[in-house]
Amino acid sequence: QSTQEFHEDLFPNCVGTLPATSAQAWWAGDSQQVGRVSLHPTRRSTATFSSPVIACTQLQAADASSTDADADRSVSTGRRGAGYSSPSSLASPGSATTSLSASTGPSSGFASSPSQKSLQSILGPSSRFRHTQGRVLHRDTHLTNLRGLSLTTPGECDGFCANHQRVALPLLSAGGQIAILELSKPGRLPDAAMPTIQNGVAVADLSWDPFDPRRLAVAGEDAKIRLWRIPEGGLRETLREPEAVLRGHTEKIYSIRFHPVASDLLVSSSYDTTVRIWELSAGREVSCLQGHTDQIFSLAWSPDGKQLATVSKDSRLRLYEPRRSPQPQQ
Repeated sequence: QSTQEFHEDLFPNCVGTLPATSAQAWWAGDSQQVGRVSLHPTRRSTATFSSPVIACTQLQAADASSTDADADRSVSTGRRGAGYSSPSSLASPGSATTSLSASTGPSSGFASSPSQKSLQSILGPSSRFRHTQGRVLHRDTHLTNLRGLSLTTPGECDGFCANHQRVALPLLSAGGQIAILELSKPGRLPDAAMPTIQNGVAVADLSWDPFDPRRLAVAGEDAKIRLWRIPEGGLRETLREPEAVLRGHTEKIYSIRFHPVASDLLVSSSYDTTVRIWELSAGREVSCLQGHTDQIFSLAWSPDGKQLATVSKDSRLRLYEPRRSPQPQQ
């Protein structure tokens, strides 16, 4: 394939942004999976989000493609003008195949040595992404002049979280303030104070809802989880009242994670050595997972949402199937 064709092996279908099922249906046994979305430009849906970063990347890619095409045309024209024959007059497909097989035979330098073959059998096939390189976009797409970031977030916390529209950053200011930065408004942030979320207590962890880019869940050191809804276009004034408050833990919360398949499902772990699952649409706890005797370092859902894994200070990894039992399966 040429550089101007879409390489599906390098850009496989990715997970969509629509939930596969509801919280109630998931508890009832529904195991549908989130739909896959094609990255092929001609198969994209009309409903997309706008981002200057993506726009800049697409513009640069289009410029590069047009430049490559112009260069190819100029080179081919120059060759014909200089008396070069067309490729078809130089060699037929049959002769090209014969030449290729001869050059890659056992006598050529391209044959793998026994040591290389044995190494490949141990390491497995090499990745097609091994030569992929990234680069930093232009400074105009950056968010700069970040000030007063919190340096005391717990180790179990990610420190910040982002989705395709905005970024949430805990601040050093008292009262558990959280800055919300819009990715559609890059550039230097103002020196003056900006509107923030007033969480009321220090932030223990925070996470965006994967199916609602405007809903942010924030775990506090007061054992409560607050749900905040960001207005369209970002914060214009400081938010002081959360959309909902989840109560159930008796000690400080370690971490929170949204369910990857069902909407309105959130899991949390706490110093009280329990793992609790919440149904956000009802604002209540629906399950309390047991079995931990020490500090819970982290937790994660399986991609299909059927299992939940936790790792704790006692050097044990526990696997749960919440719909079957509150006790670990292994």
